[in-house]
Amino acid sequence: MASSASGAAPAVRKTSLFVDVLGFVIRLWLAFPRPLVVTVGSVLLATLADVLMPLAAGRLVSDVAEPASQSARLHDAVWMVAALAACGFGSVAAKRYAYLGITRLTTRIMQKIGTESFAHVQRLSTDWHANTFAGSTVRRLTRGMWAVDMLNDTLLLMLLPELCLLVLTTLVLGWHWPAMGAMLGVLSALFVALSCALTLRYVAPSAQAANAGDSRVGAALADAITCNAVVKAFGAEEREEVRLAHTLDQWRTATARMWVRGTDSANIQAAAVVVMRLSLAAAAVWLWCNGRAGPGDVAYVLTMTFLVQGYLREIGQQVSVVQRSVNEMEELLLLWRTPAGVPDPAQPASLHVRHGAIAFEHVTFTYPGQPDPLFNDLSVQIAAGSRVGLVGPSGSGKSSFTKLLLRLYAQNSGRILVDGVDTATVRQSDLRSQIALVPQEPLLFHRSLAENIAYGRPDATPEQIAQAARLANAADFIERLPEGYATLVGERGIKLSGGERQRVAIARAFLADARILVLDEATASLDSQSEALVQEAMERLMEGRTVLIVAHRLATVVGLDRILVFQHGQIVEDAPHAQLVQRTGGLYQQLYALQSL
Repeated sequence: MASSASGAAPAVRKTSLFVDVLGFVIRLWLAFPRPLVVTVGSVLLATLADVLMPLAAGRLVSDVAEPASQSARLHDAVWMVAALAACGFGSVAAKRYAYLGITRLTTRIMQKIGTESFAHVQRLSTDWHANTFAGSTVRRLTRGMWAVDMLNDTLLLMLLPELCLLVLTTLVLGWHWPAMGAMLGVLSALFVALSCALTLRYVAPSAQAANAGDSRVGAALADAITCNAVVKAFGAEEREEVRLAHTLDQWRTATARMWVRGTDSANIQAAAVVVMRLSLAAAAVWLWCNGRAGPGDVAYVLTMTFLVQGYLREIGQQVSVVQRSVNEMEELLLLWRTPAGVPDPAQPASLHVRHGAIAFEHVTFTYPGQPDPLFNDLSVQIAAGSRVGLVGPSGSGKSSFTKLLLRLYAQNSGRILVDGVDTATVRQSDLRSQIALVPQEPLLFHRSLAENIAYGRPDATPEQIAQAARLANAADFIERLPEGYATLVGERGIKLSGGERQRVAIARAFLADARILVLDEATASLDSQSEALVQEAMERLMEGRTVLIVAHRLATVVGLDRILVFQHGQIVEDAPHAQLVQRTGGLYQQLYALQSL
């Protein structure tokens, strides 16, 4: 009994997710009503023309076979030929407008999905980004966008006219012969049910496994290519190739299973279509034998059965396409449902940092998934314009302190104030735009140096960008480059040295001109010459600002106004260097003595 229940739960979830994806797509359609109306209206007109063509063909056969005068038969036949021509050209014209409508609808929906998905991903938590491969995320977004294209074409241009044609043909056939109409309706319903069952229960699970394998391949490729420098450093090319080969082997197995099951499903549906066509043809012959149908009626039924056969065969294929498209959109929908790590308030307050005073008031914070809090009732005041060092052993809470200030994480309780304003009441973008950050490993975009420097102030003039570079000791190396400030820096700034990247990051902070400055181990990984240049630039940058410096190398905090010493999430010492170094048995004195040795 238990196994039955556990087996039913995933099926229920998959069905629910399938319905959710379709509802998601319909909501996107309704966001663009005009191209939707053009598409659906044109499709319905084209379908009506297709339904009328067998009727005209049957009537043409009846007119030719009737024992009337030749002139009368010719007159009627000409009208039926004209009707066939009108239906044919009308169908072509309607389908053209349907394709134009679907083009406008789909491109606008894809643009909307791309824009809103990117916006949502950017607002997901720092933990989410740390635990998710960038390549896998990109694959989920792009695959979901193109799945909408395939789903729109399938539902609006394929399945909608096919289902409409079946309904109209069944009604027309039932109007002439109720029994045959009922037969067509029952056989069509059984065929659609068979197609859906094969697709959702037989093909869908293998398609989901193949999509998951595809995401793993994208993630593995992105991971290895991003870390290519490490691969080369350890001569590990063959090892990475073996690792990727194993991932590709799993993908190949899952994809082959999906394709085989798709072929099985198509073969079963094709056989069912043949049975259905033969049944209708046999019924038409039986009616003719009993004098209840003439040659035109038989011609109509045969023409209609061939038309229905083509549409039914397409229904089977299109249901399969819908299933694959929905599977590819499931990951995108789940991504959209992932909540933002730190939501913005519904009615944000305004923030204009003029002084840069910082206050932590009874702050408690626990990392997601951790049983114990890192900070427990932490309170500290940092005066505007002061320069404060944050030191302590690894994992003691130094960087977490700055992350809470930047609202990369939300505290569990307590308040964090900037110039007296609670940071939880303002938009995160407003807060962060007024705090300049220079990290230990600055990340640069594969854009020009000018664009990277001006990232915090995109309206800066070339003169302002050059001035910021001079203040950051970056102008000399930039002006030596052949393309100067127009030089592309490579992915993550790989074309620059560590010291050059750090000076570009400092130039970026100069140009942002924020009242609060956070320096997170800004010189930890530099050589002596680069460190001297960066340190000199940092001294200029710190003038007149509230500065927080996260440091392992205590030499960088000796001249600061104040040093906060963290241990296990608590501030255990708080004083200038001269006082802390004299405290016998103090943690700062121990750390300073170890580094001096």
